[in-house]
Amino acid sequence: MTVFSVWAPAASRVEVEAAGRVHPLLPGNRPGWWQAEVDAPSGTDYAFRLNGGEPLADPRSPWQPYGPEGASRTYDHAAFAWTDARWRGAPLHGSVLYELHVGTFTTEGTLDAAIAHLGHLAGLGVTAVELMPLAAFSGQHGWGYDGIGLWAVHEPYGGPDALKRFVDACHGHGLAVLLDVVYNHVGPGNRLASFGPYFTTAHLTPWGPAMNLDQPGSDDVRSFVIGNALMWLRDYHIDGLRLDAVHALEDHRAVHLLEELAVAVDALAASTGRSIVLMAETDRNDPRLITAREAGGYGLTAQWNDDFHHAVHCAVTGERQAYYGDFGALAAVAKTLTRAYFHDGSWSSFRGRSHGRPVDVLRVPAYRFVGFLQDHDQVGNRAVGDRIAAILSGHRFRDGLLRVAAGLVLTAPFTPMLFMGEEWGADTPWQYFTDHTDPDLARAVSTGRKSEFAEHGWGAEQIPDPQDKETFLRSKLDWSQPRREPYRSLLDWYRSLLSLRRARPELTDPHLDRVHVGYDEDARWLMVRRGPLRIAANLGTSPVRIQAPAGSGTVLLASDQDISVNSATITLPHASFAVVDSASATPRAT
Repeated sequence: MTVFSVWAPAASRVEVEAAGRVHPLLPGNRPGWWQAEVDAPSGTDYAFRLNGGEPLADPRSPWQPYGPEGASRTYDHAAFAWTDARWRGAPLHGSVLYELHVGTFTTEGTLDAAIAHLGHLAGLGVTAVELMPLAAFSGQHGWGYDGIGLWAVHEPYGGPDALKRFVDACHGHGLAVLLDVVYNHVGPGNRLASFGPYFTTAHLTPWGPAMNLDQPGSDDVRSFVIGNALMWLRDYHIDGLRLDAVHALEDHRAVHLLEELAVAVDALAASTGRSIVLMAETDRNDPRLITAREAGGYGLTAQWNDDFHHAVHCAVTGERQAYYGDFGALAAVAKTLTRAYFHDGSWSSFRGRSHGRPVDVLRVPAYRFVGFLQDHDQVGNRAVGDRIAAILSGHRFRDGLLRVAAGLVLTAPFTPMLFMGEEWGADTPWQYFTDHTDPDLARAVSTGRKSEFAEHGWGAEQIPDPQDKETFLRSKLDWSQPRREPYRSLLDWYRSLLSLRRARPELTDPHLDRVHVGYDEDARWLMVRRGPLRIAANLGTSPVRIQAPAGSGTVLLASDQDISVNSATITLPHASFAVVDSASATPRAT
């Protein structure tokens, strides 16, 4: 027997149609809830009818085999044969994240196909896979941020069992799994409003009416969100969640949804004996998100650090457009390496106001900030989805700068994250692609994308059409690249950097106050001191000699064979990077 239940507070009659038969639901134990026990074993198709209306998918449907607008299907979470009983999760400190999009990670674009590359990730030195959203969305392919069936795994990726096979295989390779979830909005075409007050016009977001987190009826909406998060963590053995754009969660109650969620996740972690991560994407530069609840914060584990990305990206590429306008100087790299944020109450020219809040470097550990050179937004939201390897394609020192950029990220005090293919310098684009089935919405997305970039001087013919399937296909990784040059050499560099990060505790030391940075803006060099380690980078086009009083010692890692250390000087050729152990008495170049 299956218990069907649904929250539909405005309905006067609710029925479930299962296996061709209609069964009435009775008022449940909680106001607005309806419930019935029906003979509908796992694999039975069903839908709800409100007041005799059309069949609707279950808002908490575990399986949507016909897409999010079709019938739901019952699913038994207990039936899967897990093999990860000894897995206890992975704490964030010391982790290396790898963000991937299932649909473009492999030619097949499925979770099962992705399993074949887990050995590559483990051998690279990755410790956690971060999956872009998997919640069921309209069409076959898309980024996943317009999910409609929030409790179901997108069927073209393989459905619920495929996700469990993927997670189980990851744990077998010693890899944790994080999942990107979206609670600030729900994709167009959803029917949640038919069931209850899931949305409110009291607040507006960039995507329309906000999720109802603080208005009448919001108790059950918050329960819907928190229950969804716990479902991924409990039933799919996911090790953590990345919460999309939490600054768009409009919640003015005394206890913010994020705090309530963190409490619930901590309770689940305690009951299961697993380490669980809650990570936020935020535009506010507010460390209260990752401050302990005892100290007045929300108690999340970590947050993405866009400022660090912008500082490194601009220093390497020279770009200054839009929100990159305040970045580019090595001073910005130095500040983010030592203070986490660049905008910590300072003036933001892009916003036309001061922005951010200072980080208490004596109390907030650096690993709570995720640092990266590339991510899905910073690549895919560019006009043509060009990765950093393609941006630098015309630079005469391209290969050297790619190594410098990787070195700065992977020796930084933050939790590093790679974007799929970055490790070999993939130059295949990663573009904005959609597959909206509503023709009006599809047309609006296509024309809107071209209009957006026309304002920045791009011709309409230059902008890939998101609705064109070729845009999606172009965005798939080319797994033949890492087997040939120049990709293979860059992959070896990433492996060496990650190996060194594991070997030297100074590189995962979470104390920001122990990070010291010197730089020369004109000569374009920067040196980071972390304990006895000297991390030297030359971003310029001429060789430099850096005076380092404690610089003599062993070169642990060098991107160029002409890097040398003698006496109190580190010599770096153009576009090069080195890590030197100044505690060693005998200098040796590698």
